[in-house]
Amino acid sequence: MNSNKIPIHTHKDFNGMRKAGLLTAKILDELQKIIVPGISTEEINTFCHKMIIENNAIPAPLHYKGFPKSICTSVNHVVCHGIPSKNKYLQDGDIVNVDVTVILDSWHGDSSRMFVAGKINKKIELLLKTTYECLLLGIENVKPGKHLGDIGYEIQ
Repeated sequence: MNSNKIPIHTHKDFNGMRKAGLLTAKILDELQKIIVPGISTEEINTFCHKMIIENNAIPAPLHYKGFPKSICTSVNHVVCHGIPSKNKYLQDGDIVNVDVTVILDSWHGDSSRMFVAGKINKKIELLLKTTYECLLLGIENVKPGKHLGDIGYEIQ
């Protein structure tokens, strides 16, 4: 196959993509129940790993280029790809982004979500509100013919 060609996917392909994406969303939805002060990021990883395996999927990050865990957990100032640890416990007011990527029937479902452990202060609340609004602006501006710079401009 010529690597310069964009593959044309079928309805069956899109259904496979949807299934992988739905599993990822389901896992992220379930995390809302367990992310509280005192939980370790390793416990979050174990919870996600179990759900991924129980749904006949593969955790894509696990062993990818040496990555040791099934998900990424980025706490507070960690921008992305934080490695879950049995020694990292969430404290009251922490924010954690959990990045889940599954491989289901050869399709990847990849998404992340920000969670709050306990109560947050007004500064963090404003940060989360603003970043969510920026996400929605970005999504609204993804259209055929747009450049990434156009989208970034609208977000800024």
